[in-house]
Amino acid sequence: MCVRDCLWLLGIAIHIQGSLQGRYQRRLYRELLKNYNPLERPVENDSLPLAVSFSINLLQLMDVDEKSQVITTNVWLQMNWQDHYLRWNELEYPGVKNIQFHSDQIWVPDVLLYNSANDDFDSTFKTNVLVNSSGHCSFVAPGIFMSSCSIDVHWFPFDIQKCKLKFGSWTHDGWQINLQMLDADLSGFIPNGEWELIGVPGQRNEIYYECCKAPYPDVTYYITIRRRTLYYALNLLLPCVLLSCMALLVFVLPAESREKVSLGITVLLSLTVFMLLIAEVMPANSDSIPLIGQYFASTMVIVSFSVIATVFVLQYHHHNPTEGKLPTWVRTVLLKWCAWFLRMKKPGQEALRPMCKLGPRRRSSEGGRTSPDQPGPNGNVVYLGFRGPEDLAAPTGHMSDVGPGTAGYLSAADGGLLHGRWAPQGDPQLGRILEEIQYLANWLRDQDEDEVVCSEWRFAAAVLDRMCLMVFALFNIVCTISILMSAPNFVEAVSKDYL
Repeated sequence: MCVRDCLWLLGIAIHIQGSLQGRYQRRLYRELLKNYNPLERPVENDSLPLAVSFSINLLQLMDVDEKSQVITTNVWLQMNWQDHYLRWNELEYPGVKNIQFHSDQIWVPDVLLYNSANDDFDSTFKTNVLVNSSGHCSFVAPGIFMSSCSIDVHWFPFDIQKCKLKFGSWTHDGWQINLQMLDADLSGFIPNGEWELIGVPGQRNEIYYECCKAPYPDVTYYITIRRRTLYYALNLLLPCVLLSCMALLVFVLPAESREKVSLGITVLLSLTVFMLLIAEVMPANSDSIPLIGQYFASTMVIVSFSVIATVFVLQYHHHNPTEGKLPTWVRTVLLKWCAWFLRMKKPGQEALRPMCKLGPRRRSSEGGRTSPDQPGPNGNVVYLGFRGPEDLAAPTGHMSDVGPGTAGYLSAADGGLLHGRWAPQGDPQLGRILEEIQYLANWLRDQDEDEVVCSEWRFAAAVLDRMCLMVFALFNIVCTISILMSAPNFVEAVSKDYL
């Protein structure tokens, strides 16, 4: 029974105390707001400035719009000051230690974001002000701030941006409000998937304008962020590197496939599509060219020159031998120096010559004669050693073995052939046959000379193709390394995002 009575008396005491606290709180509100003017600066001496401490609590980096150059953040503004008219004695108001006022009921510093890009300009939520018995006021105003930021995309996607949030009083100068800066609170920051927060340093500034003698203080926080490059490396850089490597395959593809130029044009169109994707993200200005834009432009230049070089290679490969032989300086530069440097086999007196239209033909080592038992370019067995009637000799034996029809020709071997034609004595049909054989031999001899010229042009095209492959591969590697590694934070970005 004694314990129950004690609990009952304790409950009554708590109920009475709460009732008394509510009564004192209502009376305190009435007395504090009786003659209170929210437009009056709450200082004891009007000649002294009111000290207002200011800080921010950065919670989230919501968006960075490079094209509009606007950064969106979720920030809590924290302001503290001393209100001379909002003080009371706790003994006179038992239990009333803290009270709350709406921001429209009492004086609140008109601190705004100077570089706001919001339609309403001031995007803070008007919360209550917490006041204690000593007159200390604490005001925490959350808001989604859209601020203008000069975004430098020169090192994109390895860029570091520094966006500022400039806060200051809109109507009070430094002689009325002494704005004091506190460090930014990052304890509740939510990481962003695209940007890494490096830090939020702050700085207090005092600016003197020509209109006024009094200084205008402001507190500026610099949000320093670094772009995470993994997304852009997988979706932009890696395809560009692969396309630049595919452009080198133009010089590996055989000229007989007739697809060398088509491959180069396809790669060039693909790079153009990626350039359009980058142009949609980047701001439309001419102050600086993004790093990835420089890389894409250099790659497009490489691919364009590779297409031009391929055209020259095809022109050499399909050169008509009737249009002329290989120039001397080209033969010296390509077939000797470049072929030696590239370790390619030079053309010369070889047993097997390259095929030119009519297929390969073997020659004997005796003055270019073809063995009579080897097929010619047209597949027939033709003896190409015939040079005139001096090669016609009677077979060993008697003339009767030759026959009466050919005796006249054999007897007139010394003077019967005049200017490629046989003398009219003898059988005219056999003379016409020998003329056809001689014409066929001369035609095959011209074809053999054309084959030599054609093989030189084709070998020059092969040397030019190999030389362009090495030159463009070297230029592509140097261009990739020099452009991408020129970013100041390239090593830091690679070590944090990829390792």
